[in-house]
Amino acid sequence: MERNQILEKMKLLKLWGMHRNFQSSLNQTETDRYTPDELLIMLLEAEWDDRQIRKIQRLITTARFRYMASIEELIYDPERELEKNQMMRFAECDYILHHHNILITGSTGVGKSYLACALGHQACLKGYRVLYFNLSKLLARLKMMKADGSYLKEITRLEKQDLLILDDFGLQPIDDQSRLILLEIIEDRYDMKSTIITSQLPVGNWYEVINEKTIADAIMDRLLHKVYRINPKGESMRKTRKRINQNNQ
Repeated sequence: MERNQILEKMKLLKLWGMHRNFQSSLNQTETDRYTPDELLIMLLEAEWDDRQIRKIQRLITTARFRYMASIEELIYDPERELEKNQMMRFAECDYILHHHNILITGSTGVGKSYLACALGHQACLKGYRVLYFNLSKLLARLKMMKADGSYLKEITRLEKQDLLILDDFGLQPIDDQSRLILLEIIEDRYDMKSTIITSQLPVGNWYEVINEKTIADAIMDRLLHKVYRINPKGESMRKTRKRINQNNQ
């Protein structure tokens, strides 16, 4: 079989990594120096790497993060009280493997959403399925889905995610329907998947936001069963990043 035919069949089979690597080798007249076994191994590794990269890109795109953040870009100024060792442990994503939750609380501007997105991005790099939502917008969308019949499909999609990020809990009051939807989301994921929630409010105030004792107890009991808490402090991260950029110039 001619080399051009091999390339064409690789394209038809969607072996893009193999195709690109084999074509590059032909252009550089390198194929003759490989044994058949070595060439096969090289092409298989190229295809594997290509598929892994495309999978990660797809996971990141699907997650729809608010920020394109990464663990490596986190700032560990002492006043932030953000433990680098803890973040490095989270970067291994064992908390997802063991179905633990993370609650991130702190005042406006301390980088809660950025931190949540950085953890989510790292989970994508590890091959986990992640979705990011502003909680108020998600609850509003799910209420509309109840009317058009697509609610159960979306709830099932949320349940299947390895990591679900719910940003800005408590910014708006939660009505009766939203409380029940939130309970269903948390109940479906309980002890099976991981959830990250960010909020300006201390965790102790979340009961008041939910504003119905029985449902609040049910939600909080499930969230706090296996949980890590992060409470970054300090000045606004916008000011911090601006100061760092000025110092680096």
